[in-house]
Amino acid sequence: MPEKTGNVEPPRGVSRLFWRAPIWIYRLGLGGLIKKRMLLLHHVGRISGNQRQNVLEIVEHDEVIGTYTVASGFGKKSDWYKNILKQPDVSITVGRANIAVTARPLAPDDSGQAMLQYAKRHPKAARNLMSICGYKVDGGEADYFIMGHDYVLFVLLEQR
Repeated sequence: MPEKTGNVEPPRGVSRLFWRAPIWIYRLGLGGLIKKRMLLLHHVGRISGNQRQNVLEIVEHDEVIGTYTVASGFGKKSDWYKNILKQPDVSITVGRANIAVTARPLAPDDSGQAMLQYAKRHPKAARNLMSICGYKVDGGEADYFIMGHDYVLFVLLEQR
């Protein structure tokens, strides 16, 4: 069973600058350097209506059907996640390609499976993600499934 190690909140203040630094890679036209692992999400603020951006890790990419899967490490607390729930028609930049997509949160069981598959492909990154989110896992499949089912929410980005 995952163990809560602290009450972790999405970054605010100065620490937020560190988390948002990868956006500048895209703004400088260098997105091609990270296109295999990261994408830039363009979305609309649910309260302000202003354009927003976040760089997210690509958890999975299906080249045949053109979908991308990303995760909200802070679950329902992430502003970008709340924003896409209100306005799911968003766009992403992958490398230099801009793609119109619709964001669809995965069902809890599918999200749990996505977390489990991610942990199998990237065990060290999965452990680090859990730590950043304020959880300690034993590394077993059940722990990762529970985390994806209950906390780390996965989103499918489908081309429109």
